Amino acid sequence: MKKTVIIIGAGPAGLTAAYELLKQKDIHPIILEESDFIGGISRTATYKGNRMDIGGHRFFSKDDRVMKLWNELMPLQGAPSKDDIALGNQKKLAQDGPDPEKDERVMLLRTRVSRIFYLRKFFDYPISLKYRTFANMGLSRTMKAGFGYMGSVFHKRKEDSLENFYINRFGKPLYQMFFEDYTEKLWGVHPRNISADWGAQRVKGLSLSKAILNVLKKPFTRNSKNQETSLIEQFYYPKKGPGQLYEIMAEDIKKLGGEIIMGAKVDKIVLDGNKIAYVEAMVNGERKRFEGDSFISSMPIKDLIESLGQEAVSEDVYKIATELPYRDFITVGLLLDKLKIKNTTKMKTFNNIIPDCWIYVQERDVKLGRIQVFNNWSPYMVEDFENKVWIGLEYFCSEGDEMWNSSDKDFIDFAIDELVKIDIIEDKKDVLDATRIKVKKAYPAYFGTYKEFNKVKTYLDTIENLYCVGRNGQHRYNNMDHSMVTAMVASELIITGNNNKEALWSVNTEKSYHETKEESKRGN
Repeated sequence: MKKTVIIIGAGPAGLTAAYELLKQKDIHPIILEESDFIGGISRTATYKGNRMDIGGHRFFSKDDRVMKLWNELMPLQGAPSKDDIALGNQKKLAQDGPDPEKDERVMLLRTRVSRIFYLRKFFDYPISLKYRTFANMGLSRTMKAGFGYMGSVFHKRKEDSLENFYINRFGKPLYQMFFEDYTEKLWGVHPRNISADWGAQRVKGLSLSKAILNVLKKPFTRNSKNQETSLIEQFYYPKKGPGQLYEIMAEDIKKLGGEIIMGAKVDKIVLDGNKIAYVEAMVNGERKRFEGDSFISSMPIKDLIESLGQEAVSEDVYKIATELPYRDFITVGLLLDKLKIKNTTKMKTFNNIIPDCWIYVQERDVKLGRIQVFNNWSPYMVEDFENKVWIGLEYFCSEGDEMWNSSDKDFIDFAIDELVKIDIIEDKKDVLDATRIKVKKAYPAYFGTYKEFNKVKTYLDTIENLYCVGRNGQHRYNNMDHSMVTAMVASELIITGNNNKEALWSVNTEKSYHETKEESKRGN
């Protein structure tokens, strides 16, 4: 008799869990997805033929299982893409791989460029020790940064906050220049009030000492297959954005016999002893019950505990979980004739636009957090790639605040004004069209009741047939690949009957940076 596994959420984690479980003939997964789209915050939104990657998603992982799965679903291109043809770019492509000019199910190989925009100038991310960095900073700031870094080498602060985490690695002046304001924009609170856990997860091995070491090692390691890069230089990317891959995965899940029920909002979870007996969901206005042998949840921990109800958990755990903080997210898509800011790099780009995938905006006089240039993610994201520039302006906010509650028109006008203010575009007239998308609970936050999160985790582990996966499912700022790994681990625990959930919570706790990998393991 087949076992039934109920999976809450059709994002990368939920879909991966179903896909993995379907490799076992005796398991029937049912995915319950509240929204009307696949992919969670890794979806691709479409506006008049132009595609938006919500949040920006590079497809790169140190985990070979994830890379293999991505390749199963969308093989690497074997012929050049539209922009590479025009520019004459030479890349190491897959032998007999699909042609992106003819095929849809294809992964592109893209060049990674991310920079910091500060003082109306570009700085490398991570911070480099190039002449341009010092020239942009000026002599006074450079001297200050140097002395500040030396001070951080000899005097380490207690890492009881994200602020001290950064200062220990870069020194106070560089922290103030390149991290402080952006971090406060992202979280809505000052870094001194944020747990260092976030830095340990997202920044990990990055530091100025590593940048210095890389400069010293470079002449001797250029040809070494074991060279470790500070950040990936290339990454894979679905032809039409991340959502395309997860939509393909969803179709394959259905073909393999899995179920995906859209518009299903789980709002009640009923226990029988220390196991979940069933969940209830509103499905297109009708209440339905779903029974299962095991349950995988990628829904926000706050919503999960509320669905269990106050009678099922202690007062302490309920309070901690239901008061966990989140940051919400707004993207404004702008279709432009041109950018004012010019490409001053040595990188060739189509129509010579700036080469960045995204830009971290550190300027103090605007609320704008990041800018995505979708032309550089994939030429197939833009309806008129040859003549138009399609960008995304990213704002971090909290549901119900002034930004969140403003009308689409007012917010779009505000965002355009900010872009003019920092000299990215010349004038409002350069904007041909615009749209706004709001995303709830995009970022689980590391302050407030988070400091007591272990109590919630301990309680959830007592529910024998519940497995928490993904970014919101673990209240951990996981990358997309880490979310998928949590689903793989959960699936393995269900298949083997091993109930050691510590392995599940241990994903993404390694010390090395999440975008580093030995060259030999990448096959370059």
